Amino acid sequence: MADSFSFEAIGTGWRVDTGAALLPGQRSHLLRLAEEYDALYSRFRTDSGVMALAAAGGSLPLPPHGADLGRLLRSLYELTGGGVSPLVGDPLAAQGYDAGYSLTPTQQPAPARAWNDVLTWTDDGLALREPAILDVGAAGKGQLVDLMVDYLRAEGHDDVVVDASGDMRRAADGTITVALEHPYDPTSAIGVVGLGTGALCASASNRRAWGDGLHHVLDARTGRSVDTVVATWVLAADAMTADGLCTALFLTDPADLATAFTFDYVLMYSDGRARCSAPLAGALFS
Repeated sequence: MADSFSFEAIGTGWRVDTGAALLPGQRSHLLRLAEEYDALYSRFRTDSGVMALAAAGGSLPLPPHGADLGRLLRSLYELTGGGVSPLVGDPLAAQGYDAGYSLTPTQQPAPARAWNDVLTWTDDGLALREPAILDVGAAGKGQLVDLMVDYLRAEGHDDVVVDASGDMRRAADGTITVALEHPYDPTSAIGVVGLGTGALCASASNRRAWGDGLHHVLDARTGRSVDTVVATWVLAADAMTADGLCTALFLTDPADLATAFTFDYVLMYSDGRARCSAPLAGALFS
Protein backbone atom coordinates (compact mmCIF):
# COMPACT_ATOMS: atom_id res chain seq x y z
CA MET A 1 0.00 0.00 0.00
CA ALA A 2 1.23 3.49 -0.84
CA ASP A 3 -0.35 5.25 2.14
CA SER A 4 -1.54 4.39 5.64
CA PHE A 5 -3.61 6.59 7.96
CA SER A 6 -4.19 5.63 11.60
CA PHE A 7 -6.46 7.42 14.06
CA GLU A 8 -8.78 6.93 17.02
CA ALA A 9 -12.54 7.23 16.53
CA ILE A 10 -15.73 6.02 18.25
CA GLY A 11 -13.63 4.56 21.06
CA THR A 12 -11.36 2.32 19.01
CA GLY A 13 -8.34 2.35 16.70
CA TRP A 14 -8.67 2.70 12.93
CA ARG A 15 -6.30 2.17 10.02
CA VAL A 16 -6.94 3.15 6.41
CA ASP A 17 -4.57 1.76 3.76
CA THR A 18 -4.74 2.95 0.16
CA GLY A 19 -2.86 2.15 -3.03
CA ALA A 20 -2.55 5.88 -3.82
CA ALA A 21 -1.67 8.72 -1.48
CA LEU A 22 -4.48 10.16 0.62
CA LEU A 23 -4.93 13.89 0.14
CA PRO A 24 -5.15 16.05 3.28
CA GLY A 25 -8.78 16.84 2.51
CA GLN A 26 -9.58 13.15 2.21
CA ARG A 27 -8.05 12.43 5.61
CA SER A 28 -10.05 15.28 7.09
CA HIS A 29 -13.24 13.94 5.53
CA LEU A 30 -12.68 10.48 7.05
CA LEU A 31 -12.31 12.05 10.49
CA ARG A 32 -15.44 14.12 9.88
CA LEU A 33 -17.44 11.01 8.94
CA ALA A 34 -16.43 9.39 12.23
CA GLU A 35 -17.25 12.51 14.27
CA GLU A 36 -20.66 12.92 12.66
CA TYR A 37 -21.50 9.26 13.23
CA ASP A 38 -20.38 9.43 16.86
CA ALA A 39 -22.40 12.60 17.40
CA LEU A 40 -25.51 10.74 16.27
CA TYR A 41 -25.19 7.36 17.89
CA SER A 42 -22.73 7.37 20.79
CA ARG A 43 -24.23 6.55 24.17
CA PHE A 44 -20.91 7.47 25.79
CA ARG A 45 -21.13 11.24 25.15
CA THR A 46 -23.76 13.52 26.63
CA ASP A 47 -24.19 15.64 23.50
CA SER A 48 -25.12 12.84 21.08
CA GLY A 49 -28.46 12.43 19.37
CA VAL A 50 -29.31 9.13 21.03
CA MET A 51 -28.51 10.49 24.50
CA ALA A 52 -30.95 13.33 23.93
CA LEU A 53 -33.57 10.63 23.30
CA ALA A 54 -32.42 8.81 26.44
CA ALA A 55 -33.22 11.91 28.46
CA ALA A 56 -36.60 12.81 27.01
CA GLY A 57 -37.67 10.47 24.22
CA GLY A 58 -38.94 12.12 21.04
CA SER A 59 -37.58 11.99 17.51
CA LEU A 60 -34.15 12.10 15.87
CA PRO A 61 -33.71 12.87 12.15
CA LEU A 62 -31.10 10.67 10.49
CA PRO A 63 -29.03 10.98 7.31
CA PRO A 64 -29.86 8.59 4.43
CA HIS A 65 -27.62 5.83 5.76
CA GLY A 66 -29.75 5.69 8.91
CA ALA A 67 -32.47 3.92 6.95
CA ASP A 68 -30.06 1.12 5.99
CA LEU A 69 -29.00 0.65 9.59
CA GLY A 70 -32.59 0.58 10.80
CA ARG A 71 -33.63 -2.03 8.24
CA LEU A 72 -30.69 -4.28 9.14
CA LEU A 73 -31.31 -4.01 12.88
CA ARG A 74 -35.01 -4.73 12.42
CA SER A 75 -34.22 -7.80 10.33
CA LEU A 76 -31.77 -9.10 12.94
CA TYR A 77 -34.29 -8.37 15.69
CA GLU A 78 -36.87 -10.52 13.97
CA LEU A 79 -34.49 -13.33 12.97
CA THR A 80 -33.19 -13.64 16.55
CA GLY A 81 -36.60 -13.36 18.18
CA GLY A 82 -35.61 -10.07 19.79
CA GLY A 83 -32.14 -11.19 20.87
CA VAL A 84 -30.43 -8.47 18.85
CA SER A 85 -32.05 -5.12 19.63
CA PRO A 86 -31.05 -1.44 19.60
CA LEU A 87 -32.98 -1.19 22.87
CA VAL A 88 -30.29 -3.21 24.65
CA GLY A 89 -28.67 0.02 25.85
CA ASP A 90 -30.58 0.12 29.13
CA PRO A 91 -29.74 -3.50 30.07
CA LEU A 92 -26.09 -2.86 29.16
CA ALA A 93 -25.97 0.25 31.35
CA ALA A 94 -27.65 -1.61 34.21
CA GLN A 95 -24.94 -4.28 34.07
CA GLY A 96 -22.17 -1.67 34.30
CA TYR A 97 -21.40 -0.93 30.64
CA ASP A 98 -22.71 2.60 31.01
CA ALA A 99 -21.66 6.04 29.77
CA GLY A 100 -19.15 6.37 32.61
CA TYR A 101 -17.77 2.82 32.21
CA SER A 102 -18.55 2.14 35.86
CA LEU A 103 -18.39 -1.63 35.21
CA THR A 104 -20.54 -2.06 38.30
CA PRO A 105 -24.00 -3.65 37.92
CA THR A 106 -26.79 -1.64 39.49
CA GLN A 107 -29.71 -3.98 38.76
CA GLN A 108 -30.45 -7.62 38.18
CA PRO A 109 -30.47 -8.59 34.47
CA ALA A 110 -33.77 -7.74 32.79
CA PRO A 111 -35.03 -7.94 29.19
CA ALA A 112 -34.89 -4.95 26.89
CA ARG A 113 -38.20 -3.33 26.04
CA ALA A 114 -39.97 -4.60 22.93
CA TRP A 115 -39.24 -2.71 19.70
CA ASN A 116 -42.91 -2.14 18.79
CA ASP A 117 -43.72 -0.83 22.27
CA VAL A 118 -41.07 1.89 22.25
CA LEU A 119 -39.27 2.45 18.95
CA THR A 120 -40.27 3.62 15.47
CA TRP A 121 -37.51 3.63 12.85
CA THR A 122 -38.35 4.96 9.39
CA ASP A 123 -36.34 6.04 6.35
CA ASP A 124 -36.32 9.59 7.72
CA GLY A 125 -35.26 8.93 11.30
CA LEU A 126 -36.22 7.28 14.56
CA ALA A 127 -38.52 8.10 17.44
CA LEU A 128 -38.97 6.86 20.99
CA ARG A 129 -42.34 6.93 22.73
CA GLU A 130 -40.51 7.16 26.06
CA PRO A 131 -36.91 7.72 27.15
CA ALA A 132 -34.58 4.80 26.42
CA ILE A 133 -30.88 4.29 25.75
CA LEU A 134 -30.35 3.10 22.19
CA ASP A 135 -27.27 1.08 21.29
CA VAL A 136 -26.44 0.45 17.63
CA GLY A 137 -23.15 -1.28 18.43
CA ALA A 138 -24.42 -4.50 16.84
CA ALA A 139 -23.72 -3.04 13.39
CA GLY A 140 -22.82 0.63 13.70
CA LYS A 141 -19.04 0.32 13.55
CA GLY A 142 -19.35 -1.81 10.44
CA GLN A 143 -21.54 0.81 8.80
CA LEU A 144 -18.98 3.50 9.50
CA VAL A 145 -16.34 1.30 7.84
CA ASP A 146 -18.61 1.11 4.78
CA LEU A 147 -19.13 4.87 4.71
CA MET A 148 -15.37 5.41 4.65
CA VAL A 149 -14.77 2.82 1.93
CA ASP A 150 -17.60 4.19 -0.21
CA TYR A 151 -16.25 7.72 0.15
CA LEU A 152 -12.73 6.72 -0.85
CA ARG A 153 -13.97 4.76 -3.85
CA ALA A 154 -16.00 7.77 -4.96
CA GLU A 155 -12.79 9.79 -4.67
CA GLY A 156 -11.09 7.45 -7.13
CA HIS A 157 -9.27 5.08 -4.79
CA ASP A 158 -9.55 1.55 -6.19
CA ASP A 159 -7.20 -0.16 -3.71
CA VAL A 160 -8.53 0.40 -0.18
CA VAL A 161 -8.63 -1.37 3.17
CA VAL A 162 -10.41 0.18 6.15
CA ASP A 163 -9.79 -1.70 9.41
CA ALA A 164 -11.59 -0.67 12.61
CA SER A 165 -9.99 -2.98 15.18
CA GLY A 166 -11.43 -6.21 13.84
CA ASP A 167 -14.06 -4.91 11.45
CA MET A 168 -12.57 -4.45 8.00
CA ARG A 169 -13.63 -3.98 4.41
CA ARG A 170 -11.43 -4.26 1.35
CA ALA A 171 -11.94 -2.95 -2.18
CA ALA A 172 -9.08 -4.18 -4.36
CA ASP A 173 -8.02 -6.87 -6.78
CA GLY A 174 -6.75 -10.23 -5.58
CA THR A 175 -7.05 -11.73 -2.11
CA ILE A 176 -5.25 -11.21 1.18
CA THR A 177 -4.93 -13.75 3.99
CA VAL A 178 -6.26 -12.66 7.39
CA ALA A 179 -5.63 -14.51 10.66
CA LEU A 180 -8.53 -15.16 13.05
CA GLU A 181 -7.27 -14.08 16.46
CA HIS A 182 -7.75 -16.62 19.24
CA PRO A 183 -10.15 -15.01 21.76
CA TYR A 184 -8.12 -16.31 24.71
CA ASP A 185 -4.65 -15.67 23.27
CA PRO A 186 -4.07 -12.60 21.06
CA THR A 187 -0.65 -13.96 20.07
CA SER A 188 -2.17 -16.94 18.25
CA ALA A 189 -4.88 -17.66 15.68
CA ILE A 190 -7.54 -20.34 15.34
CA GLY A 191 -7.39 -20.17 11.55
CA VAL A 192 -7.08 -17.99 8.47
CA VAL A 193 -9.46 -16.75 5.78
CA GLY A 194 -8.99 -15.13 2.41
CA LEU A 195 -10.47 -11.68 1.89
CA GLY A 196 -11.04 -10.35 -1.61
CA THR A 197 -13.39 -7.44 -2.26
CA GLY A 198 -15.74 -7.49 0.68
CA ALA A 199 -15.81 -7.36 4.47
CA LEU A 200 -14.55 -9.46 7.36
CA CYS A 201 -15.83 -8.61 10.83
CA ALA A 202 -15.15 -10.19 14.19
CA SER A 203 -16.69 -10.07 17.63
CA ALA A 204 -15.40 -11.61 20.85
CA SER A 205 -16.90 -11.54 24.31
CA ASN A 206 -13.49 -11.01 25.93
CA ARG A 207 -12.94 -7.64 24.21
CA ARG A 208 -15.19 -5.79 26.69
CA ALA A 209 -15.52 -7.99 29.77
CA TRP A 210 -15.79 -7.17 33.46
CA GLY A 211 -16.93 -8.82 36.66
CA ASP A 212 -17.94 -12.46 36.81
CA GLY A 213 -19.12 -13.53 33.36
CA LEU A 214 -20.17 -10.02 32.35
CA HIS A 215 -19.39 -8.75 28.85
CA HIS A 216 -20.86 -6.49 26.19
CA VAL A 217 -22.73 -9.12 24.12
CA LEU A 218 -26.10 -9.33 25.84
CA ASP A 219 -29.17 -11.27 24.85
CA ALA A 220 -31.79 -8.53 24.75
CA ARG A 221 -34.45 -11.11 25.59
CA THR A 222 -32.91 -11.72 29.02
CA GLY A 223 -30.46 -8.88 29.66
CA ARG A 224 -27.76 -11.46 30.38
CA SER A 225 -24.35 -11.86 28.77
CA VAL A 226 -24.18 -14.75 26.28
CA ASP A 227 -22.15 -17.64 27.73
CA THR A 228 -22.25 -20.27 24.95
CA VAL A 229 -20.41 -18.47 22.12
CA VAL A 230 -17.15 -16.59 22.76
CA ALA A 231 -16.15 -15.36 19.29
CA THR A 232 -17.60 -14.97 15.80
CA TRP A 233 -16.24 -14.00 12.39
CA VAL A 234 -18.28 -13.19 9.28
CA LEU A 235 -17.37 -12.65 5.64
CA ALA A 236 -19.99 -10.65 3.71
CA ALA A 237 -20.22 -8.10 0.92
CA ASP A 238 -20.31 -5.10 3.28
CA ALA A 239 -19.11 -4.43 6.80
CA MET A 240 -22.44 -3.30 8.26
CA THR A 241 -24.00 -6.66 7.40
CA ALA A 242 -20.95 -8.63 8.52
CA ASP A 243 -20.81 -6.74 11.82
CA GLY A 244 -24.50 -7.28 12.50
CA LEU A 245 -24.30 -10.97 11.69
CA CYS A 246 -21.32 -11.35 14.04
CA THR A 247 -23.55 -10.19 16.88
CA ALA A 248 -26.53 -12.27 15.76
CA LEU A 249 -24.41 -15.45 15.66
CA PHE A 250 -24.00 -15.20 19.43
CA LEU A 251 -27.77 -15.56 19.69
CA THR A 252 -29.07 -17.80 16.91
CA ASP A 253 -28.06 -20.58 14.55
CA PRO A 254 -26.37 -19.60 11.27
CA ALA A 255 -29.12 -21.40 9.34
CA ASP A 256 -31.69 -18.94 10.68
CA LEU A 257 -29.67 -16.00 9.38
CA ALA A 258 -28.97 -17.69 6.04
CA THR A 259 -32.66 -17.37 5.17
CA ALA A 260 -32.11 -13.63 4.71
CA PHE A 261 -28.36 -13.09 4.23
CA THR A 262 -25.47 -14.46 2.16
CA PHE A 263 -22.32 -14.87 4.26
CA ASP A 264 -19.57 -17.18 5.48
CA TYR A 265 -18.80 -17.58 9.17
CA VAL A 266 -16.63 -19.06 11.88
CA LEU A 267 -17.92 -19.63 15.40
CA MET A 268 -15.99 -20.49 18.55
CA TYR A 269 -17.87 -21.83 21.55
CA SER A 270 -17.05 -21.54 25.24
CA ASP A 271 -16.07 -25.23 25.38
CA GLY A 272 -13.36 -24.66 22.74
CA ARG A 273 -15.20 -26.13 19.77
CA ALA A 274 -15.17 -24.26 16.48
CA ARG A 275 -17.66 -24.36 13.62
CA CYS A 276 -17.55 -22.83 10.17
CA SER A 277 -19.55 -22.55 6.99
CA ALA A 278 -18.80 -24.98 4.18
CA PRO A 279 -16.98 -24.35 2.01
CA LEU A 280 -14.90 -21.70 3.77
CA ALA A 281 -12.33 -19.61 1.91
CA GLY A 282 -9.68 -20.47 4.48
CA ALA A 283 -8.87 -23.04 7.14
CA LEU A 284 -9.24 -23.66 10.84
CA PHE A 285 -6.26 -24.99 12.77
CA SER A 286 -6.67 -28.17 14.75
